[in-house]
Amino acid sequence: MSPIRRFLRPLPLMAALAALVLAAPAQAQSRRERAAIEALDQRMEQAEARYREAMVRVRNNEPDAVAQGDAALEDMEDVMVECGGLRNCDPVRHMSVFKRLLKADADAAAAGVEEEEQIDPFDTDPDGMAGGIAADVPEAARAAALLSDGRRFVEMVQYNPAVQEAIRRWLTDMRHSLIVSHENYQYMRHLMWPHYQRSALPEALLFGIMAKESTGRVHSTSRAGAAGPMQFMYATGRRFGLGPDATGFDTRYDPYASAQASAAYLNERMAELNRSIELALAAYNGGEGRALRVFNASGGRSFWDESVYSQFPPETRDYVPMVIAAAWLFLHPKKYGLTFPKVDARPASLVLERPASIYELTICLGSSGSRYGYMRMLRNLNPRYQADDVIPAGTELNATARVAGLYDRWCTRGARAELARELVASDPGGAIVRSGPAEALPAVAAPAAAAVGEHRVARGESLGRIAERYGCSLRELAEANQLRAPRYPLRQGQRLRLQGCAR
Repeated sequence: MSPIRRFLRPLPLMAALAALVLAAPAQAQSRRERAAIEALDQRMEQAEARYREAMVRVRNNEPDAVAQGDAALEDMEDVMVECGGLRNCDPVRHMSVFKRLLKADADAAAAGVEEEEQIDPFDTDPDGMAGGIAADVPEAARAAALLSDGRRFVEMVQYNPAVQEAIRRWLTDMRHSLIVSHENYQYMRHLMWPHYQRSALPEALLFGIMAKESTGRVHSTSRAGAAGPMQFMYATGRRFGLGPDATGFDTRYDPYASAQASAAYLNERMAELNRSIELALAAYNGGEGRALRVFNASGGRSFWDESVYSQFPPETRDYVPMVIAAAWLFLHPKKYGLTFPKVDARPASLVLERPASIYELTICLGSSGSRYGYMRMLRNLNPRYQADDVIPAGTELNATARVAGLYDRWCTRGARAELARELVASDPGGAIVRSGPAEALPAVAAPAAAAVGEHRVARGESLGRIAERYGCSLRELAEANQLRAPRYPLRQGQRLRLQGCAR
């Protein structure tokens, strides 16, 4: 018996208890009685919320989750008993809580049964993904409402052999990219999805574009100059509010800002292209000017019409079905034997107790709860920092509840924290040993420059690495050399004043 079913067993008894007290006589309520009844209602709501949270934790196999669920149910039972002892307290108001929990238990049990079933290929949500993905994120309920809105996404696109071929590619040689995209997206969902929701665009479309454009890596940059998780070109990004901000950070790399711009761009394109997702995607990839000219010249035919399709370059003809296929798999994973890993993506923040880089945090956090560790998640949620930037103590970083807990346990003190710090601060040049004049090895760059308060930048060095090497304050070092956050651009051969350095 599952833990959830085990601590739901008392519910029928409590429901019977509620039925017994329905006969409480109806009399005029005093102010004190009304206050007591309202307090009981609040306790019931709080207990239900704690119980639902415990169910999520049970599915994540957290050790104290069952005990928390039992405690919440006991609180509900106490409320029912106390309600029965109050005049004019009607237990019927609490019955809906138990009905919801009993239904949730039945749904959970049904979800656990593996059986062969005929799946309608045009059902927009046969796998319950609308309510299952990232259920801990507040927007999930509204996302469910949109994704289950009839055959909305299916009516907006054509499911045809080109899309089928793209599905085959995602499920074979590109399966790893699809799964990694989904995992990256879960961490960023609370930042990106609300923009599409407000714009009445399907969440699946957001995922499909992101998977094809960047695999969910916010620092992705193409050879053509497109940047960020949604791959905006510089000029297009500027039109939709993206680009360098007051600090010099390019907001195309920000998942929140780029999703907002992407939703606005797509709605603008769809407004002029007869609400066609395919043509809007063709414009996204192949240029809005070309898409509009082709659309107008064709008399408004669809993207799949040969007279339209043939006028787009091969890259665009491949791009459109690939995005739709990724969106389709986002909605129908079970139909294709696809399992997306679930991650604990509950957003939280952590405050650095001491200076650290994302590289250092990745090492000390380990990989508990994640196949690949947390470097990509930290970089995606904190796009202003490069992986080797030394981030000052006191900085608040975006993370998840799990990572915040791991940071407190492993990264503030102890052997693993010191090991991570040592590994990140290590200088590869120290591995070269001069054994005598005959070797004629090049001299290793030594920190002798610190004696005269200068350092000459070598190829590939970052300001963070230099600050760690000399024990400097990153902020003081940057200000002394007039370098702007967050990138602190350096050039080879540049001389830095080592202001605020300990050695």
